[in-house]
Amino acid sequence: MTEARLADLDLAALLCSRVCHDVISPVGAIANGLELYDDPEMDEETRQTALDMVRSSARTASAKLKFCRIAFGAAGSAGASIDMGEAGETAMAFVGSEKVKLDWLVPRENRPKQQVKLVLNMLLIAMAGVPRGGTVSISAEGDAFTARAQGDRAKVPEAIAQVLDGTAELSLLDARLVQPYYARLLAQSAGLKLTMSMDGDDVVVRASA
Repeated sequence: MTEARLADLDLAALLCSRVCHDVISPVGAIANGLELYDDPEMDEETRQTALDMVRSSARTASAKLKFCRIAFGAAGSAGASIDMGEAGETAMAFVGSEKVKLDWLVPRENRPKQQVKLVLNMLLIAMAGVPRGGTVSISAEGDAFTARAQGDRAKVPEAIAQVLDGTAELSLLDARLVQPYYARLLAQSAGLKLTMSMDGDDVVVRASA
């Protein structure tokens, strides 16, 4: 029996919506900061605060775009390899340090592009398991990858679990749920199975043969 899949156009549209969702906040903050900075009625202190806002938001927007380029984009020619160390640096910049702490434990080595994209998408899924914040660690053993999330009230979101096990109604997928769906496709393309489960109080996202 052939597994039901989203139409290519629907998948592309939803992934574009997901990327826009990730970058709209810092880009909007840049616009707001510039508007304040250009207001002739603002005092110098307020103008400096606005400029700081623009700088901070620009760094955030850049980090998110770099992450999305690898996680969702082509990021090189077909069959290309990507340095896991570079991917880790990109992931660290994307996550930041305010809500979630990232422990990137994957060795610095070149990996097939699809594997790297999968690992970054596993990071996003693991972060969804700790909505109150916490720590996410990413590790690799051979061609198996693990994202472990620890935090207050960590849990496996039911909607994401259904997407990963293939029982979700595809017509209900939105810009949020298309990401675990895409991660599942990445795992399949790499010959791996993607799961999300509880291990004690931790959420574990694992891709293995």
